[in-house]
Amino acid sequence: MKIEVWSDYVCPFCYIGKRQLEKAIKESGYEEQIEVEYKSFLLDPSTPIDMEEPIFTALSKKYNLSEEETKKMTANVAVRAKEVGLEYNFDVMKTANTTAAHRLAKLANELEKAPAYNERLMKAYFLEGEAIGRPDVLKRLAEEVGLDRAKVEEVLDSRQFEDIVEADIYEAQQIGVRGVPFFVFNNKYGISGAQPQPLFAQTIEQAAAEAGLRKSIQLVGEGGAACSDGECEI
Repeated sequence: MKIEVWSDYVCPFCYIGKRQLEKAIKESGYEEQIEVEYKSFLLDPSTPIDMEEPIFTALSKKYNLSEEETKKMTANVAVRAKEVGLEYNFDVMKTANTTAAHRLAKLANELEKAPAYNERLMKAYFLEGEAIGRPDVLKRLAEEVGLDRAKVEEVLDSRQFEDIVEADIYEAQQIGVRGVPFFVFNNKYGISGAQPQPLFAQTIEQAAAEAGLRKSIQLVGEGGAACSDGECEI
């Protein structure tokens, strides 16, 4: 089964939705038969590359609210995040242009390091307040998950993978994605946003049943005496 996820690294509900999906997959019994592909989505590509405005200031301008009102709004999001084990720190978050981060994600995908890369960037942004729009920060975070610095610099110093990022965004537009996170199960079922946890589990079950998947056996008890490869434990 394939699950495609459109998300952005500065979207608070994308990290929450990521955790919900991971939990549903782990508990489904189909974990080894599910492939998850993260696709690019830019919430605000007009954000200047060098802008690192405090998130409360940015939200106040965007929604025409006082800073106190934005703090109350983000406090509610932080509560949602905590429910899935994430300790959001809005006090240290800054605005960021994520175009370069998405291009590097395509390199990480080629090198089979996309899961670690995506997790590291979201953790860096929401929990640590890292400026993930800055090349120096991206280089350091990418190296932390095993990406070669020379290859990372090559991507950042060029327009490499820009076409793939744009293709993801175009595909999202074609299937009607207006916001993220957006999850597509086996190119048939879609979930928009960080919905209640049971919905993820139900959708996986339905898609798996239609695909004819069989759940993995869950072992119970301790390992007992057994024979394998022509030998028996005595």
